[in-house]
Amino acid sequence: MFNDPDINDDEWDIILRPRSKWFSINLKTLWLYRDLIWMFFQRDFVTLYKQTILGPLWYLIQPVLTALTYFVVFGKIANLSTDGLPPFVFYMSGIVMWSYFAACLTNNAEVFSKNAQLFGKVYFPRLVVPLSVALSGMVAFGIQFVLLLAVSSVSAIGSSDLHVNWAAILWVPVLALYTAGAGVGVGLIVSALTVRFRDLAFAVGFVTQLWMFATPVVYPFSKIPQSYQILFHLNPMTAPIESLRALLYGTPGVDTSLWFSNLAITSVFLLVGLILFTRSESNAMDTV
Repeated sequence: MFNDPDINDDEWDIILRPRSKWFSINLKTLWLYRDLIWMFFQRDFVTLYKQTILGPLWYLIQPVLTALTYFVVFGKIANLSTDGLPPFVFYMSGIVMWSYFAACLTNNAEVFSKNAQLFGKVYFPRLVVPLSVALSGMVAFGIQFVLLLAVSSVSAIGSSDLHVNWAAILWVPVLALYTAGAGVGVGLIVSALTVRFRDLAFAVGFVTQLWMFATPVVYPFSKIPQSYQILFHLNPMTAPIESLRALLYGTPGVDTSLWFSNLAITSVFLLVGLILFTRSESNAMDTV
């Protein structure tokens, strides 16, 4: 080894150091890798719809077919209440929010196993991948939300029961960011645990489906018995789904206490997820 006077450590863009803290996230480093986040987003988008006939139209087809199914099963057969909204609009509004949450959760649940080869060869902040997943889901959410507005506008024609509050659209990005935080937080927890417990990879899709039925997607929160409402305070997706309907259509919505409890739960999920994920980075490749 020798010292070269022409080499200056200050000239390096990134210096790798061992983690000295039990929890460390370098936001500056993540910002330096913003182009990589965009590249991962493009990769996911191209891979998802490669060699498909309809391509991105599936973003529109999936929520429409799902809402039609719910309309028949829960609207016509089960005859569940929709808080005075047209059933199709009610189901679509819940599906749009829930789909974004589910995408952030399930697509992040196997980050280490799906990217094992890449992680083993190239250094970059591993959080780049979950962030690109959230960005990809945000685009899908935006497309489906525009579809929801179109469906709502058509349904409002000649209807005295449905009025769309267009000014409320300004609050939708806030709800989307909250939903992304909740989905990514839970997804990071699962991805870190999946490194050691591979069974979770098989359970996450099934559990996510069950979770949807424990969320006011196909039924309104106002019809939940008082004795069971405490359980929905622990569900981080209760407030954003009900708030979207309240903002756009003037449904009863939820009180501030439920929002506070949902925010607290989401904050815990996100913090614990970040801690477990960053702590799993060092040994994930040895166990995956």
